[in-house]
Amino acid sequence: MAQITIIPGFPDGQRDRAAALYWQAFGAKLGRIMAPEARALHFFETILNPGYAISALDARGRVIGLAGFKTQEGSLTGGGFRDLARAYGWFGALWRAPVLSMLERPVAPGILLMDGICVDTAARGQGVGTRLLDAIKTEAAQREETHVRLDVIDINPRARALYERQGFVAQGTEDIGPLRHLLGFSKATRMRYTL
Repeated sequence: MAQITIIPGFPDGQRDRAAALYWQAFGAKLGRIMAPEARALHFFETILNPGYAISALDARGRVIGLAGFKTQEGSLTGGGFRDLARAYGWFGALWRAPVLSMLERPVAPGILLMDGICVDTAARGQGVGTRLLDAIKTEAAQREETHVRLDVIDINPRARALYERQGFVAQGTEDIGPLRHLLGFSKATRMRYTL
């Protein structure tokens, strides 16, 4: 197994790498809303908050995995209307903001909400995702949260299998309705891990 180091946040100078990994994982889902890719990458480079991230580094210190989380205080992918406007212009922000707001998930007290997990395609199958999930559980425990919650989409059975192996339990499935035409999936299952 390759050497993997888990750290809080992401290293200075690798914000672009973190944004690229996030886009690699979620570009297919967000592409119709956030395209073109160059603007999406600029947006994510601007808004990613390392205070709500855990990274996996390879032996050279390069980010090969990223797990984001959200609490009542903040999240990996915060950002607001002004951030959208800087990346897409005012008109682009006007239609994107309401669509993106429909994807927002509130955080209840005692819950650490996963805000995305991504592993470089070249590093998959090396235990990076498992290590990041373990680190998220540790982060939640250190923050004295009682649960970790995440959502997994219906077209990602591999991720759901990983979460189930890690002790996450399905809590319910939500049909996303007409958003399925924009996002490319139909349902999301809420899963929860009890600390």
